[in-house]
Amino acid sequence: MILFIAGATFVSTLVGGLVALKLKDQLHLILGFSAGAVLGVAFFDLLPESLDLGGRYHGHAAMTAFVALGFFTYLILDRLVFLHAQHAHAVNGSEHETRHVRRGMLGAGSLSIHSFLDGVAIGLAFQVSTPIGIVVAVAVLVHDFSDGINTVGFILKNKGNEKDAFRWLIVDAVAPVAGAGSTLLFHLPEATLSVVLATFCGFFLYIGASDLIPESQHAHPKSLTTLMTILGAGALYAAIRLASL
Repeated sequence: MILFIAGATFVSTLVGGLVALKLKDQLHLILGFSAGAVLGVAFFDLLPESLDLGGRYHGHAAMTAFVALGFFTYLILDRLVFLHAQHAHAVNGSEHETRHVRRGMLGAGSLSIHSFLDGVAIGLAFQVSTPIGIVVAVAVLVHDFSDGINTVGFILKNKGNEKDAFRWLIVDAVAPVAGAGSTLLFHLPEATLSVVLATFCGFFLYIGASDLIPESQHAHPKSLTTLMTILGAGALYAAIRLASL
């Protein structure tokens, strides 16, 4: 049952990514939607889940500190290790390209790890009970479609080609299957899982607010891309709310 549902997440992620590849000429709109979806995952999924799981172990103040830790850790990686594009004017073209690719890998890698944790969440939910597992699985299935869009959009935005985007899409699609399968071998304590979720909330807040939103607005009609961002966040909110009914 768990692996069957995880297989459905593979299909959902793959379809979302293929849609993004098909519409790559409208990348600013994809990025706008992705920005809203990434922030929606952070605000409406990762943050509430981390507080629900970890509040009784660490307290809400500690959990929000883990969110901040994730945000500033990603900022350090982006600015100091991979270097943000705004600092790239001082380097030659090949170095600039390399740094963009590295940033794309960092973002796509974070999304893939999140997808792995989605699979872990499915498996752990089924360890609690089948009804809870089904609710979690529906939520994951719905927003994995956006995960596929986000992964492809992030690679293409950072100078990656279609082959790179497709490779990362496969990684992202396989990740929840691997995550769900891994729960057959272990039981992750709620206290630990809550910290992981809070940290990734910080990651996604940074990706959405500091990267995807500014890039989607750059040299494109702001009203339409802003609408796509709101639609992306709204779609994730609606999906998560419906899945929890």
